[in-house]
Amino acid sequence: MSIKESILDELKSAMKQKKVDRLRVLRSLKAKILEKEISERKGGEGEIDDEQIVEVLMKAAKQRKESIEQFDEGDRKELADKERDELKIIEEFLPEMMGDDEVRAAVKEQIEKMGATDISDMGKVMGVMMGKLKGKAEGGTVSRIVKEELS
Repeated sequence: MSIKESILDELKSAMKQKKVDRLRVLRSLKAKILEKEISERKGGEGEIDDEQIVEVLMKAAKQRKESIEQFDEGDRKELADKERDELKIIEEFLPEMMGDDEVRAAVKEQIEKMGATDISDMGKVMGVMMGKLKGKAEGGTVSRIVKEELS
């Protein structure tokens, strides 16, 4: 079952169970996926694959994380909690993310392959790593680890 089908199934389930908050998040995800399909449409057909759906979900998750951070800074606990709940729902559909140790091992291996020695090589390493780890690790995590390894 594709990620899109899973989201649509959960959407139907949330409607039947009258889970209003969950329904709102799932409808939002469905709309973002549809928006992506429309932007990718060529010749009237607009299906996107799971990889592109993961990109949409990661973007939505990143937006929630940024909102949580801002609400926490502004001492708006109730809004931050709402965003956390939405983030949990989004993360249900994301593939398992790599841990810091796994990312660090991949980064070290790539640095060795490329012969990168200092922070001036960060852009080259990041370009390759983001291609390899797309959908498996967050960009911020990869960037932090590459910076640590090259410093």
